[in-house]
Amino acid sequence: MKPRTCVDPSGVFRVGIHHPEFEVKNLRENAYPEILGQLSDSTPVDNLINFPKGVVREPCADTIFEIANPFPFRGTTFINSAWADSHAGRPETIGIPLPAPCSLLQSLDQWRPELGSQDKERLLALLPHPLLLALAQASTDPRELVLLARKACNLLFEQGSDVPWGIGYTTRKDGSVIPDVYDQEVFEVLVNNPYLPDAYKKALVLRPGVQGRSEIIGEHGSKGSPAHVFEYLRRNSYIPWGHFASNMADDAIRYRARDLTSEDMTGLRHLYYQRVYVRVADQLGIALPPSGKCLCPDELEALRKSIVRALGSDPKKPLFFNSALWGWNFGFGMAQSGHRLHASHQMIHQQNSLVPEKITDTRGNDYACFSCGDLVTDFINDFKASTGTHFFDAYLGAIQNNERTDGKKIGQSSLIVHENDQVILFAPKAQVSEWELQLMTKTPCSSVLEADTPLRKALDHAMRIAIQVLERLGAQMVTAIELGGRFDRPGTRQHLVYAFIPKLPYAPGTFSEAQLRWISGCYPEDFAHACRRAMV
Repeated sequence: MKPRTCVDPSGVFRVGIHHPEFEVKNLRENAYPEILGQLSDSTPVDNLINFPKGVVREPCADTIFEIANPFPFRGTTFINSAWADSHAGRPETIGIPLPAPCSLLQSLDQWRPELGSQDKERLLALLPHPLLLALAQASTDPRELVLLARKACNLLFEQGSDVPWGIGYTTRKDGSVIPDVYDQEVFEVLVNNPYLPDAYKKALVLRPGVQGRSEIIGEHGSKGSPAHVFEYLRRNSYIPWGHFASNMADDAIRYRARDLTSEDMTGLRHLYYQRVYVRVADQLGIALPPSGKCLCPDELEALRKSIVRALGSDPKKPLFFNSALWGWNFGFGMAQSGHRLHASHQMIHQQNSLVPEKITDTRGNDYACFSCGDLVTDFINDFKASTGTHFFDAYLGAIQNNERTDGKKIGQSSLIVHENDQVILFAPKAQVSEWELQLMTKTPCSSVLEADTPLRKALDHAMRIAIQVLERLGAQMVTAIELGGRFDRPGTRQHLVYAFIPKLPYAPGTFSEAQLRWISGCYPEDFAHACRRAMV
């Protein structure tokens, strides 16, 4: 049986087309006619259309394009032509307006100019919790956010100063010391708001140690350098065996993608490469450079080459940890209902870990550990076995020879947003989220162990392009993941893939997404065109 994918072995995309026409037997017995209201000229509006007589016929419903994801485990995308046609050839219509300025204090000034600052503070103190959450999320007024900060936690000030030097602490029953936060939800939303003054960000959440006892075990750059990044160890992690978080340091405040420099991205990713290489080298018994400092690019590359040589000379040498996990939650959001919309940590940060090959189950037998990239490996092996073609060869060919999904001549047909001789950044033919972007190596590279210095630089550069383009179009929350293979399984011809998945307004996960049915109202070609325009 052929794999369920939109990528044909010949190097083209296959797109299914639904032309719905049908009739439905009417099984209703009664009618309930009512007047619903009236037009401005008093003409009544009724509901008779809702109670038809006899069989209901639909001769020509909206055309729907069905596109299996290139990777079958990611489901199938359905594009409604009625929605997508409105954007066809009109990339300028693809975007989300920036949030309008929001300030309750300024609105009060317009309503009651005579109100003093104490009256306004009393009003803020009386706001119900859902309104406080909404204001902490949406406010663009630093004065207002400062008042909310004072309400949310115990701030410490020098006498006569309105700039906090720190935060009060309290002791729990178990003897541990934690920040004295009065309203945890408002606090979390507030410290993720870019408009909170930097002095408050530093005191509440950015200064090393204020977020807890996680050890800083890596650093790129130094205080005052163009890009200063700390690497934190998360011991008791939701990821087994702990994980590492690369955070912009408190002297390099970055809350927006537009503020992210190329040096920042290099630093964030360098700590990822370094941690993976050092941990794998340690498993292989490879001598490491002296500890206590960051590896320079040449040292990093030399270590990578030593690992590749060691794996090549003894391919059967067991690695307990033989796969990498990398992800990036960009942006933060919480609804006034308390529903968490995105799981970002404060500032721009990225997380990584290593995944074991296997552990034991409750009966003492081998238990294979999950790594998302394994699903890619399994699929491309099946694809090769059933078609005789290497999947990524066909996939790259389909991307580069793409034709418009709607088959029309209106609009551009390219899916490619950015490309060089190393990597390709593109809009997937089948998106698991409207506005998804993917980044892929152009030559086989199953994991970051196989990525040499030029390829790593190309990946880092393209990642920055992807996140900044999405933000320019209006995305405020983006999840990025890496799909890579196991370190010790050569010859799969797997390519590294990164997916950038925005969370957009009016698009919560519903039953469709739970069934891996991804609904889109935009052709990927028009979205790619909009991304290219946003790069200019």
